[in-house]
Amino acid sequence: MNGILPLWKPKGMTSHDCVMKVRKIFQTKKVGHTGTLDPDAEGVLPICIGEATKIVPFLTDTKKSYVAEVRLGIATDTLDATGKVVKQIKLDKFPDKQEIEDVLVSFQGEITQIPPMYSAVKVKGKKLYEYARKDQSVERPKRLVTIEELKLINCHRETFTIRVVCSKGTYIRTLCVDICEKLGYPAHMSKLRRTKVGSFAEEDCLTFSQIERAAEEGNRDALLLPIVRGIDHLDTFIVDEETKKRVLHGQKLPKPEKSLKTNPFAVLHQNSLLAIYEIHPQNKHVIKPVRVFRVNGKSEVK
Repeated sequence: MNGILPLWKPKGMTSHDCVMKVRKIFQTKKVGHTGTLDPDAEGVLPICIGEATKIVPFLTDTKKSYVAEVRLGIATDTLDATGKVVKQIKLDKFPDKQEIEDVLVSFQGEITQIPPMYSAVKVKGKKLYEYARKDQSVERPKRLVTIEELKLINCHRETFTIRVVCSKGTYIRTLCVDICEKLGYPAHMSKLRRTKVGSFAEEDCLTFSQIERAAEEGNRDALLLPIVRGIDHLDTFIVDEETKKRVLHGQKLPKPEKSLKTNPFAVLHQNSLLAIYEIHPQNKHVIKPVRVFRVNGKSEVK
């Protein structure tokens, strides 16, 4: 059993909860998710099963899309609606559409973020939320992220909603609060929905109700998408039968003559995914395997 389950994560479950539930439904331990989504958020969470777990870091590394609602006037310690209120003001005036849009423009492109204290980022071997729960302060590492798209969807006095397309590692909670700080308001992210991960969109996803129904009917395996779907952002290198044998044995190969647009890249034979290779870091004329897939069926391109 190998493939990707395009799950729509419900509110109230952690990403780990979802993995545990999928393990039970599919009766396998080899399951992994492709990017943590907060318990109070809902949205696209591709789940990799079997050999597909080998592509988790590559799928996690893709850009993601979100729709977030921001509430003005109330700041929380977690930066979202689940936290304790740390500041609240009476709103006598509200930013208009143009004010918000002008500030959004300043956050597009590469920006620096400081992860929220209530996050799983590790500092000195401990997760930030462990420090936060003990009211301990610690210097948080800055990180560069890329905001490819940031648009205002609507605004209603105390709240406004934005659409974000961003790189891996972006904290939408932090982005929302930073935007409002520039507008001059305490605020928090009140709702979050992830609408896309790589090529997996909202319309591709299945709810747990749909998955459980299919399992009861004996059709659960039919829900899995081919492994190659999770790396369709990578370039491909097609090999012949003889080279296929070398690839499946994990051998290094001469760098292909074709110009590769990505590094790493996928290696295929007759529409079947064999491996992920990369240019050798010490020898640019050689390519070496990063992951090798020893399956048929669900790993085939459809």
